[in-house]
This record gives sequence, C-alpha cells and structure tokens, in this order.
Amino acid sequence: MPIDPDEHVTVPTAAERRSRAGVRCHVDPDGRSVVVDGIRVSALPETFVELAQKLPLVDLVVVGDAMVRRMIGLDELRRHCADASGPGAAQARAALAFVRSRVDSPMETRLRMLIVLAGLPEPQVNLTVGDPLTMARRKYDLSWPEVRLVVEYDGRQHVDRVDQWESDLERREAIDDDGWRIIVVVARGIYARPDQTLSRIHRLLVERGHPDVPRRMSEAWRAHFPVHA
Repeated sequence: MPIDPDEHVTVPTAAERRSRAGVRCHVDPDGRSVVVDGIRVSALPETFVELAQKLPLVDLVVVGDAMVRRMIGLDELRRHCADASGPGAAQARAALAFVRSRVDSPMETRLRMLIVLAGLPEPQVNLTVGDPLTMARRKYDLSWPEVRLVVEYDGRQHVDRVDQWESDLERREAIDDDGWRIIVVVARGIYARPDQTLSRIHRLLVERGHPDVPRRMSEAWRAHFPVHA
C-alpha cells in the first residue's frame, strides 16, 4: 500500500475535531470501533470504507481481498458497504465489486485487476484441479478452465529457493501434459509492461476459443497500470 506519513483519527462529531501536525481528523457519527490490544480502532468494514477515501481502485481491491481472505466474511463486508454513506462509501462499493475470496497475494489481485479492467473474461481464482491418474491436486492462481488456460504470478521467492523453482518446473510440465497452457507473469509484466502481459493473455484466449473474449480490449486498464517501456 502507498506510504502515508500522517496519523488518521476518526471522531463522532465535528466539535471533537482537533488540528495537529501529522494528524488528519475525520468525522463519522456512525463509525463502528473495536478495542485491539487496549487501543480503540475502526472496525474492519469501517476501515475499508475509510481507506476508500484515499486509496486508488486497485490498491483498495488488494486490501479487500486480503481482508476477506484472513479477517472478515465477504458477505459482512458487502452488507456494511451497502449501508454506508458519506465520504468513501461510493468508492468502497465500486471496489467491492471486484473483491474475491481465496486470493493468496496482493500481486495476484493486481494481475486479476489488470485482466478484468482490460475487458477480458474474469478468470477463476485458485481453482483446484485433480489428476485422474495420479490423484494429485493442483491449484491454479488464475484460470479459464473452459479453455484450459492458466495465468500465474511468480515472485522473487520462486527464484531464491531452488526447491521451489524445481517444484514449479515439474508442476508446469504436468500442466502441459494435461493439455493446459500456462502463462507466467513476473513483476515487470504488471509494473512496467502490462501491455505485453495483456497481449499474451488476449492472444491465447482467442487461440483457445474462449467464447467471451472481445476482439479489442478496453483501454480502462491504462489509468491504473502505466506502461514504462
């Protein structure tokens, strides 16, 4: 998430606002709070709406995916955002439309958002597929099972650990043997050349006959994923 040097404090009424250097004071008469380690803080769904006031769309979806993965149910977050009003409510609802359960990492969220904002069919998240011969089960980061296409993000840890690298190679060979096609994306494919990543994915979706792939991709992704050639 982007670094913010200020401390953000929420109070129930405007009369309780205070002006201090390094402190940004917000007013929310309906804000819910909880006590964590003796400190009163905003409740999780309230935090999501508060962050919507300052985070861009993709970063807010990253937060939402992490919340529903580890801390709060997606239905609870939806109910809260549906009832929310005031600053951040509309942005929170817009981001929540993209939040999904079972997402494993922030980069997986960013890769999925790149795909969806380009107007491509949304991939399934962490689909588990069983091998009928070996009974082994494989989990795919993002996939379109109807055309047997997989997109996965590889972080630096996959290079730093030799055993992980060897395991990934064996896994990808098994995927090829099953007739699936895999596209591997690294950080550069999201932060520097998202255009190339999308071109690869779009081409293979077309080649493998996905029924919902558009002839031309949307340009909406460009506002969130700048190209650095």
